[in-house]
Order: sequence, then structure tokens, then C-alpha cells
Amino acid sequence: MEDLKSALQDFNLSVSTVQGKGRSLLANRDFYPGEVIISQEPYVCVPNNSSVSAQKRCDGCFSATNALSRCSRCQVACYCGTSCQRSEWKLHRLECEALSRLDRDKRKSVTPSIRLMVRLYLRRKLQHDKIIPSTAMDNYNLVETLVAHMSNITEEQLVLYAQMANLVNSILQWPEINIKEIAENFSKFACNVHTICDSELRPVGTGLYPVISIINHSCLPNCVLIFEGRLALVRAMQHIPTGTEVLISYIETAGSTMTRQKALKEQYLFTCTCPGCSKAGQYDDILESAILEGYRCKSEKCGGFLLRTTDGKGFQCQGCGLIRAKEDIQRIAAEIKLLSEEEASKPSSNSNYQAISVYKKIEKLQTELYHPFSIYLMQTREKILKSLMELEHWTEALAYCKLTIPFYQRAYPAVHPLLGLQYYTSGKLEWYLGHTEEAVKSLTKAMDILRITHGTNTIFMKELLMKLDEARAEASYKLSSRE
Repeated sequence: MEDLKSALQDFNLSVSTVQGKGRSLLANRDFYPGEVIISQEPYVCVPNNSSVSAQKRCDGCFSATNALSRCSRCQVACYCGTSCQRSEWKLHRLECEALSRLDRDKRKSVTPSIRLMVRLYLRRKLQHDKIIPSTAMDNYNLVETLVAHMSNITEEQLVLYAQMANLVNSILQWPEINIKEIAENFSKFACNVHTICDSELRPVGTGLYPVISIINHSCLPNCVLIFEGRLALVRAMQHIPTGTEVLISYIETAGSTMTRQKALKEQYLFTCTCPGCSKAGQYDDILESAILEGYRCKSEKCGGFLLRTTDGKGFQCQGCGLIRAKEDIQRIAAEIKLLSEEEASKPSSNSNYQAISVYKKIEKLQTELYHPFSIYLMQTREKILKSLMELEHWTEALAYCKLTIPFYQRAYPAVHPLLGLQYYTSGKLEWYLGHTEEAVKSLTKAMDILRITHGTNTIFMKELLMKLDEARAEASYKLSSRE
């Protein structure tokens, strides 16, 4: 622990114990928007490859290309080239040996989670045998200090962890490790691993970052966790004064306090007491919850939100006082549920055209039922947008992208990667369709946000800057041509 404290001083950070939270990471100097507060390579990580996943990713860099080659012996690991294969060889040599002992059917049951655990023990062995180095921020002792919450998990989860531990034990065949220890590490994984995402926040893998796991959660975070390949970077989204706790969000924050609390309790086994959650039950919190997850006024002219009447027989608009019958809401909700279940039951190979048709029916019903800023309505429009993009229906895709932006502006702070990425999508579509001046505005807004959350050195950000420069040049040319 002393070695870690010393190493963190190089980042101008310190570890402290905060009552009710346990270990916390504090800033030893002022940090400003866009600054990298800390970065860490994973102790272990795996790409999101499984026996059923259609798109495979390289074990070394997590890229998805058509030129991936499987390990000829174990047929599990994939590599984009010799460079990535060499970088992973010391670890994969042992992993390959263990996986190759399994028969083909059992090898298919090796999920990314199982593989991550196998790799954890293999890396521990390699560091113990001094085949690969260990440092103050890269050693198994840091994993041991992570909280497992074993006393808080359900019996069902315990049984699942025991079953997974049995499989890991049968793969490794090491008498010196026991199933109880492996099960406890699975519990640590549940609370501490991070989903590795690409620059557009699409999940590509899973990794364990023991030092970054010290950072606590807030529904109103001052930092964001972003990945460059497998490297995790924590960037300041706002000014963080000396002595302030560094905070990130573990979950999607666009939701009611009740929804966020439920997600945190189920996944991370704690109750959040951040400033956002401390307002639970107050008028502003009730209002926000009713807008995000509640119903709309029956009057088309009123934008009010509804609260349940005292007799429980309906919902009353807090704007105009109009009451909406519970039966009316239940009828529309039942239609939405039926359509959603029908769509979910269809094979994944089903056409985007059919999916769009169903989601537009759901959208129409949702506009009758929910508030215009409803998270459910936004999620449906996101699904339609995704399908339209895949079909290259750019004009309609832009219309739907613009429908989602007001929600993003309202649900997220002014500097948030999801808002920046939505502006980026809008800007790309506008430029492609020849709406150059609008594209410049959208891409500028995207750049203003994403240069803080993503930095400026990645390929993704360089491409964004290049698009913005080209759009500005084109807009300038069009303006000069009109004069």
C-alpha cells in the first residue's frame, strides 16, 4: 500500500478513507477540464469474443478486422498480426496450454468472464515467477485489496460463482488454489471490472484496473473514464480543486433517482449518497423522475407532467390539473409491451426495415403515453436511428438524430461524452447531406465537448478535427461564392 501511495504522488493523487465509502482517490492539486488525472493498463483483460459472437476482436489491441487469425492450437485467442501475438505471448502461452486440454464442447463454454479469471491467475503466476515484471500500480496485491461484498450477495449468485469457479479450477488444474478463493474473485469482478469501450463508447471488452477501481461513484461525477485501446484514462470534466475526491459514474445516469439506486444496489451492492441522490423525495427530484420515466398530460397543448392521484385511480397533470385514467395508461402500456416482446422474439437476422416499422409503431404509442423528454421514448428513437444508419437512409436518420439531441441536452451535463457523440453524429449526417453550415455548428459543438472528454491525440479525434476543418473550408467557399 505504501508503494501505491508513493506511485500515486507522481499523478498528484492520494488515497484516503472516506466514511461510508472506504478507499477514495483525492486530488493533491487543482485539475482542469480535459486533464488526464490518471491512466492505467489493465491487470488482465479480454475482448468481447465468445462462441456465439459474430464479430471477433484481436486479443492484443481489441480491433475488429476481417484479417484476424485464430491461435492454431487453442482456437480461442484471435490476433490481427504478429505484433499483437508477440505482445500477448507470455500470458497466452500458459492460457493456450490450459485451454487446449479441454475438449471442443467444453472449450465453447469458456466465456469472456471465465477467460478473464483464468488470465488473472496466470498473470499472478508470471509475476510471482518474475517472468513478467510487477510494479506499484501493477501487481496482484492490488487485486487482493479490492472489496468482494461476499456477505451481501444472494445465494443464487453464490451458487453461480461456485459453478464458474469449478470450471476455472478444471481449466487450470492447480492444487494450490481453491474454489472458494476463485468464487470470491468472481464477486470482486462483479463490483470492480470495467467495460472497455471504443471512442464512440461501444463495448469492445472487459478489463480489471485495480487502481482505477479505487475511484468512487457519483451520479454527478467530476471525471469521465475513457479508453484508448486497452489503456484506461480518467479525465477531468470540470475544475477539481485540491483536496477534492475524484469521482466517476459506474452507471448510465440518465434516469430517475430510484432507477439509478436500483442499478447501483443490484450491480455494486451499495446505496449512493451523492448530491443528486440526496434529493430523493424532494419536489425537484419527483418532478425530474416524472418527466424521465412518467406519463404525459392528455392535452396536446400542455407539456405538464403527471403524478398519481391520492385515491390511486389515475394521474393528475401538475400543469393544467387534467386527470388521466389509469385504465387509459394501462391500455397503451400493454400495447407497447406486446409490440416490444414480439420484436424481441424475432431472430437477430430480421431485416432493419421490419424493425423500423415495429419501432415506429412503438414510438407513436409512446408519444401518446410518455412525456416528450421520456427516457423510454429516447431509447426507441435511438433504435430507429441505428437501423436507419445501417440502411444508409441518411435524411431520415438526421431527422431522428435531431429528435434525440434535446433529450441529451437535458439529461446530461454540458460536458458529457454521450452529448458530444450525438452532436458528432448529427454533424456527419448534415455534412454528408450538404447542410454545410449546420454541419460546422454541430461538429464544433462535438469538438468542444469531446476534446475535454477524449483529448485530441486519438485517431478518432484527429478524424473529427479533419471533418470540422473540411466542413469549415467548404462553408467558407460556399459563402464566398454567394458574394
